[in-house]
Amino acid sequence: MGRWDRAGRCAAYGAALALAPYLLIKVSWVAGSLLGVTPIGEGFSRAGWVLLNTVTIGMAGIGIAMALALVRPWGMRIPGWLVVFCAWTGSGFLVSILPYAVLSALLDAVRGGSGSGGGDEPAMPGWEAALVQFGFVGMGLGLAVALPAYLRRRWPDAFIVQVGDGADAPRVRAPWAAVVAAVVGLVWLYWAVGGTLGVSGAAERDTNANVLTGVGAFWALAGSAAVWMLARPRPARLPRRLLLALGWLGSGSLFAWSGWKLPITLLVALVHPADADPPENPAVAAVLHLAAVVAGIGMLRTLVNSRLHTTA
Repeated sequence: MGRWDRAGRCAAYGAALALAPYLLIKVSWVAGSLLGVTPIGEGFSRAGWVLLNTVTIGMAGIGIAMALALVRPWGMRIPGWLVVFCAWTGSGFLVSILPYAVLSALLDAVRGGSGSGGGDEPAMPGWEAALVQFGFVGMGLGLAVALPAYLRRRWPDAFIVQVGDGADAPRVRAPWAAVVAAVVGLVWLYWAVGGTLGVSGAAERDTNANVLTGVGAFWALAGSAAVWMLARPRPARLPRRLLLALGWLGSGSLFAWSGWKLPITLLVALVHPADADPPENPAVAAVLHLAAVVAGIGMLRTLVNSRLHTTA
C-alpha cells in the first residue's frame, strides 16, 4: 500500500468518525422532541422539526457510509455513477458550509457571541455546537484526501497524462448551464450585499444569512467561469485541473443546496404556512433554486464531456 493510499485510508475513517457525533446529536433531537424533553426550532411545528432532522439523519448516515465506501473493499463494487453522484452532492454541501461556519463564527465573535437566531436549530450548549462544527470540518477535510485516493485506485487511467489542452482541443457543447449559473450567482450576490429587489422581508435577513448567500454566490460564479473556460477551444491560462475542481465544486454546490431548499421554498410558496416568513419572495427564490439545480446538472455534464474529449 502506497503512501497516498495510506493517507486516504486514514482520512476516510477519520471523516466517518468526525461525522458520527453530528448523527448522534440529530438522533437525540428527534427523540427528545418526540418525548417533549428538548426544544423545537423556532418557526417549526413538532412534525416539521422531526421531519427536517430525520432527513438530516439520513444525509449524515449516507455521508458516513460514503466515507467508509472510499476505503472498504465493498466500496469498489458500488456502481461508479452512484459514488460520483454522492461525492459530488456531498462536496457541494461541504464546500459551502465550511467557509460559512468559519465566517459566521468570526462574525459572532466580533458581535460578542450573539448568534444569528436563524431558527434552523434550537439553542445548543457550546460543546454540542463545537461537535457539529467539528463534524462538518472533519468530513470535508477527510473527503478531500480520501476521495482522490479512491478515484485513483478505481479509475487509474483517468490520472494518466491528458492531451488536448492546446489550440487543437475540440470544442464541447456550448455551456448554457454556465450562463444560467452566472445569472443565479449574480442575483445571490446582489442579495448578499444588501439588495432588496425580490426580497419580501429585508428586515428578516441577518448577517449570517447574507454570508451563506454570499458563499453560494461565490461558488456559482466560480463554477460558471471554470466551465465556460473549459468549453473554449483555446487553452485556458489557469491549470486545467484547477478549472475542473472549481467546476466540480461550483456545480455541486448549486445542485446540493438548491436541491435541498427547493422543496421547502415550493411548500412555502404554495401553502403559505402561518409560521413561515422567509425573507426572499418565495416565488422568486423557487425559480432561482430550480434554475440552480438545472444549471448544476448541466455544468456537470459539460465537465464530463470535456474530460472525455481530453483524456488520452
